[in-house]
Amino acid sequence: MTPPVEDQHLPTLPATRRPAAEPAPGAPFRFPADGPAGVLVLHGFTGVPFSVRPWGRALHEAGADVVGPVLPGHGTRWEDLAAVRWEQWRDHAAQQVQELRARHDVVVVCGLSMGGALALHLAAILPVDGVVALNPALSLVSRTARLAPALHRAVPSVPGVGDDISLPGVTEHAYPRTPVAGVAELGRFMARTRRMLPAVTAPVLVLRSQHDHVVSDASHFHVLRRVGGDVELVRLSQSFHVATLDREADVVSARSVRFLDDLLAGRNPVTARPLRPGLRGGRR
Repeated sequence: MTPPVEDQHLPTLPATRRPAAEPAPGAPFRFPADGPAGVLVLHGFTGVPFSVRPWGRALHEAGADVVGPVLPGHGTRWEDLAAVRWEQWRDHAAQQVQELRARHDVVVVCGLSMGGALALHLAAILPVDGVVALNPALSLVSRTARLAPALHRAVPSVPGVGDDISLPGVTEHAYPRTPVAGVAELGRFMARTRRMLPAVTAPVLVLRSQHDHVVSDASHFHVLRRVGGDVELVRLSQSFHVATLDREADVVSARSVRFLDDLLAGRNPVTARPLRPGLRGGRR
């Protein structure tokens, strides 16, 4: 980086680097690495990559090539999300998995909330080696959300669902409004993903906040009861929904890195048993 230009009329000072400009909260991120692991990190409904960027950076510091895309309808304005279908989220994320698979031996998909459900969805249809799902959205706390298909034409939006974080003053930069049509689409996506869980046979790590005001406990119960492979549940006692920006963000990162390290060592991260030959990089 070019050092600052010195003013000839002032005393010469030691050259310093200009601080790198912070990316916009809604910008995608890529932390490249040449190692054997590729990781896709997915944000939640109405959220942006900012909410999962620290998670991605921790995985990159552990040696992984990390990609954090912006899902369709996000990172712009809430009205854009009202016109998006759930298949667009799936297709965009699936392309990222396929690109990572072309470059790496081990591919893990991590996701927060809707991103966690999307990670499970992708593992049911693509060659994924492991899933880390943080408060995966397979069932919502709001009981009125199920009425969204009937209400969205009369009620375009409701107050935003972002910033469920226990730390004061912390924001995830989610939309200030939630499009009701988008909630209806999320409901369709969750229903489809719940039916697909038996096809998920890769190891799964579920990180679950005890005080989650967005996603209900039914979500992780679905995963524990229906996923076709091995599942480990880690409870977060001090965090709200967006645990990547909350009091136990370091726990989220550390457990995710351990999960990845086990896969790279040829161990099942849940059982600690050796992975069977030929299973890596494919549906089991």
